[in-house]
Amino acid sequence: MYDIDSDVRLHAYKDSTIIKRLLKYAKPYWAMLLVTFMLMMISVAFMLVEPFIIGRAIDVVAGSERREAFSGTGIDLTLLGIYLAIFGGAILLSALFNYAQTMLLQKTGQTIIYNIREEIFTHLEHQDIAYFNKVPTGKLVTRVTNDTNTLNEMYTSVIVTVFRNLFLFFGILGAMFFLNVQLTLYVMIVVPFIVLFSFIFRRFSRKAYRLVRANMSRLNGFLAEHLSGMKIVQIFNREEEKYQRFEEQNTRLKKSFMRELLVFAVYRPTMYLLFMAATIIIFYFGGLSVLAGTITIGTLIAFHNYLGRFFEPIQQLAEQFNIIQSAFASSERIFAILDSQPTIHDDPEAIELDSVKGKIEFRNVWFKYIDDEWVLKDVSFTVEAKQSVAFVGATGAGKTTILSLLMRYFDIQKGQILLDDVDITQIKMSSLRKHIGQMLQDVFMFSGTITSNIKLRSDDITDETMIEACHYVNAHRFIERLPKQYDERVRERGNNFSAGQRQLISFARTLVHKPAIMVLDEATSNIDTETEQLIQESLKKMMNIGTMLIVAHRLSTIQHVDQIIVLQQGRILEKGNHQELLQQRGHYYHLYRLQYEEQDMS
Repeated sequence: MYDIDSDVRLHAYKDSTIIKRLLKYAKPYWAMLLVTFMLMMISVAFMLVEPFIIGRAIDVVAGSERREAFSGTGIDLTLLGIYLAIFGGAILLSALFNYAQTMLLQKTGQTIIYNIREEIFTHLEHQDIAYFNKVPTGKLVTRVTNDTNTLNEMYTSVIVTVFRNLFLFFGILGAMFFLNVQLTLYVMIVVPFIVLFSFIFRRFSRKAYRLVRANMSRLNGFLAEHLSGMKIVQIFNREEEKYQRFEEQNTRLKKSFMRELLVFAVYRPTMYLLFMAATIIIFYFGGLSVLAGTITIGTLIAFHNYLGRFFEPIQQLAEQFNIIQSAFASSERIFAILDSQPTIHDDPEAIELDSVKGKIEFRNVWFKYIDDEWVLKDVSFTVEAKQSVAFVGATGAGKTTILSLLMRYFDIQKGQILLDDVDITQIKMSSLRKHIGQMLQDVFMFSGTITSNIKLRSDDITDETMIEACHYVNAHRFIERLPKQYDERVRERGNNFSAGQRQLISFARTLVHKPAIMVLDEATSNIDTETEQLIQESLKKMMNIGTMLIVAHRLSTIQHVDQIIVLQQGRILEKGNHQELLQQRGHYYHLYRLQYEEQDMS
């Protein structure tokens, strides 16, 4: 099974590479980000003024008390009022600029994440079918939702906040040197320890976050698979076994979260201990300086306020490390998807087909999904335009593979497949698939209405065309009995309709898009007798529209086709129409007899 998590390990993205790619998404919004930075710097500048003003105000009060003790003069209320007004104004302006910066940053960040989600989804839309066969759906959903949300935190919290904290850090450092050089040098004693512990934390937190994201992805993949298959779980009474597997996945995720928590739980108290050590140093040496009269009490208090704010950006940077490591882990997984290129792509010289007659030819086609296991072996046949051809044979004979190769979901290893005498590798895939309508055994329906499922939200298809197609394939017989008719709601996967009803809707969906070639893969399996008769009538009508390729186990549904091709173990055994093959008394004859004997016995 293909695993995105292992693919991430193989890519081993460097931090510098991740940063460059993330900044590339922000580049179109540099002007808004520049304004955000300016607002942030103004907000921080007002914050830097606050402790200084507090110190000056305290010195006014302390100085006034000394003057009152010696000369009877009271507090200078005017000067104190000025300091308090400046302090209040700084707080207010800092809050206003911070609000404007936050709103602008959030808007920019959400726009960037919107673009990233669109890029991932668009990339997935153009991936090979083989890719979706290998990658669990839950993991892809996690990439588009959870991982992009983690990036959102980085764009809206980290990019500007990191610079804010760095600016605040150096601004506070400058203010501390301005107040007292000696006390600032004492504080510098703890800085090497801060750098050392931060480096160690960064190393361990990255590993912890990678593990969390990997286990989260596995759990989501497990849930997506087993919730969609819950009916099978209950039918076979496997609830306990699946619960045990879920518990294993859940426990693994819990342990990885605890490991992540442990890393952070060690780092933050360490930073706090360093802060307290710096505080003790400041009050000891600062207290001596106050007693000696070299600095004022206001300066010491202002210095202590700056010290608290000096460690605040450091502690916030530790929290930013959390978000950064989580964002980097998510980025690796997103880039692993974006860097996985489809193996099937258009030739640079590929052409558009304006119209298709419908002639199909397989020339000596060899194909295998995995090495040394050929599914088709030297298969050759021709289907003329407007002909109807059926493929029969045991499971694994290669019937469905032939249809998939015609749609170019996979590329053959040897031979040629031609449409109207043009090699399909020389036709743009969008053009090729536009002219082919495919109806599958397991009809997929989207949440919405019958109308949206038939039109697939195409504005080119009118209601009249849709209703005409439904009448043509007999779908109108049940649709027009519904309370809301064509506006009837369709629940997830169309589970409020029977298999036969879904199949008739898929017939109508195919017809309204006017394909030149129609492909039916087991389209009449698991359908009741009454609905089968409706489908039989529809098939006879549809055979007159264009070329039709049918894969069917029920031989009764293909008696009127122009040609039947019998496959066995990837090779063609017999060709001919129904009567010709019966007269040959070969493999088809025995299959036909076997089915009718089973029907008689039932």
